[in-house]
Amino acid sequence: MMKLLLLTLALGCAAGVPVEEDGALLQEVCQPHSRPWQVYLWNTEVGWYGEERCSGALINEWWVLTAWNCFVEPGHTMVSLGEHDLTVEEGTEQHIRVARYVQHEPYARGPSHSLAMVKLAEPARFTQHVMPVALPTRCTQLHEKCLVSGWGSTVPGQDEPKLILKCETQRVIDDKMCQIAFPLYWIEHAFCAKTIISTDNCLSDQGSTVVCGGELQGLFWSGSSDVGLYTRLCLYLDWMSDIMNTPDPTPEPVWTTAAAATIW
Repeated sequence: MMKLLLLTLALGCAAGVPVEEDGALLQEVCQPHSRPWQVYLWNTEVGWYGEERCSGALINEWWVLTAWNCFVEPGHTMVSLGEHDLTVEEGTEQHIRVARYVQHEPYARGPSHSLAMVKLAEPARFTQHVMPVALPTRCTQLHEKCLVSGWGSTVPGQDEPKLILKCETQRVIDDKMCQIAFPLYWIEHAFCAKTIISTDNCLSDQGSTVVCGGELQGLFWSGSSDVGLYTRLCLYLDWMSDIMNTPDPTPEPVWTTAAAATIW
């Protein structure tokens, strides 16, 4: 049965684990399920491969972190966890609807504040294929090796979704080089990393994750031929904590005709 049909039928807080980066991760295709925090967000009305899709990171059993301009609509957006190959149902997946969506404000269409928090309608079940990533305990360091992962294209100018999770190793570059690469968009709330091998970063996949030293340090915002511009997550820990600790808003009551007649 087609995967989309399987997903339709499927509608029905722990600390993140550190990871290691090594030379084996220079390949474009990730080792299957080596990024258990990586999630795929998609709109159920548009479809599995529709334009309204992006990546994100599971940071605890209830919450996903993604980019500000990732189109999320509670009730119509699905978060798929435990994914690697989007064309097959491997038995590792969990498909959970979005219950709440909070964007960082203000946002000026740049890497500064390009963040959104997504609350799941039910908690993720932690397995070897689904685990949260550790949030940063520090900011990135110059020349630090990081791993970018997502389902976006690794070829400049190509925006079609890739069907298998891609990985690319990059190194953090200094802020002056970042300013040269992105003169209109660089700001202290962002950092840049440059590819180690001659492929581009995940250009078309908003919310691609950047993990450095076992911690989630960035989310993809833009890229050139070999340099990626990322939101600097170490500066947003208080904001993330505030969102996760704020109670969900009380839904407005829905009055039926019978209920209204009884009251009035």
